[in-house]
Amino acid sequence: MAFAFGSPTASQTVSGRDDAPPWAPPELRLVCLDIDDTLIDFSAAGRRSLAALIGRTDMWPLWERITDEHVARVVAGDLCYGDMHARRTQAFLAELGVVADHAHALEFEARRKERLRRGLRLFDDVLPCLDWLTAAGVRLAAVTNASGAHQREKLANLGLARFFDYVAIAGEVGVAKPDPVMFHSVCFKLGCDPSEAVHVGDKLGTDAVGARDAGLGGVWLNRTGHAVEVPSDVHVLTSLGDLPELLVSEFVRVGVPAQR
Repeated sequence: MAFAFGSPTASQTVSGRDDAPPWAPPELRLVCLDIDDTLIDFSAAGRRSLAALIGRTDMWPLWERITDEHVARVVAGDLCYGDMHARRTQAFLAELGVVADHAHALEFEARRKERLRRGLRLFDDVLPCLDWLTAAGVRLAAVTNASGAHQREKLANLGLARFFDYVAIAGEVGVAKPDPVMFHSVCFKLGCDPSEAVHVGDKLGTDAVGARDAGLGGVWLNRTGHAVEVPSDVHVLTSLGDLPELLVSEFVRVGVPAQR
């Protein structure tokens, strides 16, 4: 189902039905949000923790690529989640010319995760936005391509768990964004049609275009302001602080936050 953003300049009727009501914007019932680098400044903390362990700052792209490859194997059922982190670390260290057995990989992971945990921070615009969405009466889902329950721990540790009605983790669902099944499973779980939902994330293709292709509203959170070509039916924000204005302007019957 195609998602209709923006109002046409004139009322329209469904072809062949003279009694059809005029076109109206959809009703918003669900807002889905990616977690890492949308709500939590994960990459900054990840870069710092990795650099502290290996003594260099240029290996984050390699780490991300190898991580994505191993997460995809978990989602596909080809790799057990319990083995993923050590196997990923072994593959990464091998690229650096370091041969690490399973025990050494686990030790490296333990030190990296502890540094990462201590370094995770919310972006400044997150709590005001979530407070507004909660007061507006829409349901909220966190939708992540990560593979483990550690995502729930991150949400809890940073005070975000209380906001979400549902947390969808790719490793548990068995599919990952941008597969439409990931988005549709969230909508089904929370009892709404994809046309009544919006997904916001920091990856243009995986999050915004993937959501649009699944029938949701696609919103790309471009925090860095990168100038790239964006499909006309995908909205672009540079801050979650602008999300309430976008939702109010594009949807009917968005709840008005109660005065506090």
